[in-house]
Amino acid sequence: MIALTLGVVRRELALSWRRRSVALGALLFFVIASSLFPLAVGTDPALLRAIAPGVLWVTALFAAMLSAGQLFGHDFASGALEQMTLSPQPLPVIVFGKIAAHWLTSGFALVLLTPVVALQYDLGLRDTVPLMGSLLLGTPLLSLIGSMGAALTLGMRGGGALLGLLILPLYVPVLIFGVGAADPAATAGWSAANLSLLGAALCAGVSLCPWASAAALRITME
Repeated sequence: MIALTLGVVRRELALSWRRRSVALGALLFFVIASSLFPLAVGTDPALLRAIAPGVLWVTALFAAMLSAGQLFGHDFASGALEQMTLSPQPLPVIVFGKIAAHWLTSGFALVLLTPVVALQYDLGLRDTVPLMGSLLLGTPLLSLIGSMGAALTLGMRGGGALLGLLILPLYVPVLIFGVGAADPAATAGWSAANLSLLGAALCAGVSLCPWASAAALRITME
């Protein structure tokens, strides 16, 4: 299973490099959208530090949603997805490998960009590290939830709008826990509790979402 997952991840990363405009588009959206807020609200350092976790989390959420629609789209168009569903290999493992590759090219890249964007909000190292930690736990969960929506809306006309309607309500708890864990005004106990909730949600997502996405794909392909 590990060899299969690693093989799928390598394949998806190679394909993502060939179609890197999709991943770069999501990353540019994150940087540009989060950079607009300091221009709009002014240069008050206290205000910028207060809104930073919410702004970065919301922009990361929408960036993940933008790229989630392409999770299975190219394989569906090329016919490779049909071969995956007919393969003797477990489809949930293949789906998990695709989700992991999607997170590496979108969510993990966002985490690496966070210190650069945080400079615009006057965040020091003490405030940036919890923000990066919450994004590191939360962005895989965004990819896992997004995979279910992408599988359900695969091949539908207007699937992008429907995808947003399906997964945005499921993103709300992740957003609340992520912002609570990174809030610079929160106590250490409150931040630790929200990080624990994010970790528990991530464990549940890893256990359930690949199987749910695989079942949705089988229904779509029938």
